This record gives sequence, C-alpha cells and structure tokens, in this order.
Amino acid sequence: MGAGVEAFSSRKESILPYEVLQPHQTHSTVVAVVDREDISREELRGVDALVTSIPELAIGVRTADCIPVLLYDPVHKAIGAAHSGWRGTLNRISTKAVLEMARSFGSSPADIRAVIGPGIGFDSFQVGDEVAVFFKESGFPVDRIWSFRGPRKEGSMEGGHHLDLKECVRYTLMECGLPASHIQLCNIDTYTDNEFYSARREGKQTGRIINSIKLKK
Repeated sequence: MGAGVEAFSSRKESILPYEVLQPHQTHSTVVAVVDREDISREELRGVDALVTSIPELAIGVRTADCIPVLLYDPVHKAIGAAHSGWRGTLNRISTKAVLEMARSFGSSPADIRAVIGPGIGFDSFQVGDEVAVFFKESGFPVDRIWSFRGPRKEGSMEGGHHLDLKECVRYTLMECGLPASHIQLCNIDTYTDNEFYSARREGKQTGRIINSIKLKK
C-alpha cells in the first residue's frame, strides 16, 4: 500500500503484533472518525468502518468470509478500515468510508490506495433469490458480479445464484473515484482456504480474521 503504513490480515491462531482498535460491528454502514487514542470498543458499538489520521494507532475490522477493505491516503496521511458483508457491500460502506476520509481529512479519492482483503470468493458465495435481486437492482454491473449456475445442490456450493462480493467492492471504490490501479484485490477465498476463519464453513461461532492498518510516523 505504501511505505507510510503497515497492514495485515491475521491467519488462524495468529498472535497480533500489537493492539488493534476494532469496532463493535453489526453489519451497519456507520463510519466512525477516531480522533483520540483512548477510544474504546464499546464507544464504537454499531460501527462497521473506522477512519483516522493518528500515527501509530492501528485500526481494524473483524471478518470471517465478509470482505475487509483497508484504505490509505498517502497525501493527507489518513487511513480507513471497513467491514463489508453482503449488506455493507450492497449499501456501499466502502464508499461511505472514502467520503468520510474526504470530509474529515481532505482526502481525494484519486489519491487513496485500497486493499480488498481475504474474503469469500465468487465460487463459494451462493445466495438465495432475494439477495441476488437486491444486487441486480442496485446498480452493480450484473454481468461481472452475478451468475446463475443451475439447480442448487444441497450441502454444496454448486448451483444457484452466486455473487462476487470482492468485485462489487472494487466497483464501488472505482465508482467513487479510486483509480483501478490503486486497488489491490486479494485472491484468498476464506471458504476454501483453511488457514483463515470462515463462518460459512465452520459456523457463526468461529474465530475472526483481524484486518489491520496503521500509519507509521
């Protein structure tokens, strides 16, 4: 992302190298500006994205199939982290984080770098008719983000409607002004890669991947 930041997504059983401020996520589209170092997770209840310009303060989001999005503005020295599940993706939480960076720090979308981290892949994200319709009616490029693969087979990800959440996020970032060359897309599918937690594979009580970014002094 650049020499001015550190970023990572943790694997199973990883020990974090330092404390990471994380919100109390609820699949909202609320973006919080972190303007002091002593803010607590409880103060961030109902928040699914953070932005800050405080050096050496690591911010992050928790995922286990949902899509993590890390943002960095090297010009105004600001960062963001967003938790983008299907609801957050549908409602463009990444766009909201970019716009909050612009409002709070003067960031220009054209300067922002983004990493779309480990999350469920196109082949693994099988959804019902209702969710497919939501995305098809919300302005996404249907030919790139959706496919119907025939009759759904119980107990597998074969057949049915499939959505490419990572491509949806990439589209929304470009839609709000990030150049395609500034967006790095991670090809790790958390459902098929056992090194990462997956709620769809392991159940909702599984652990969580910590996706973190911090500005270096």
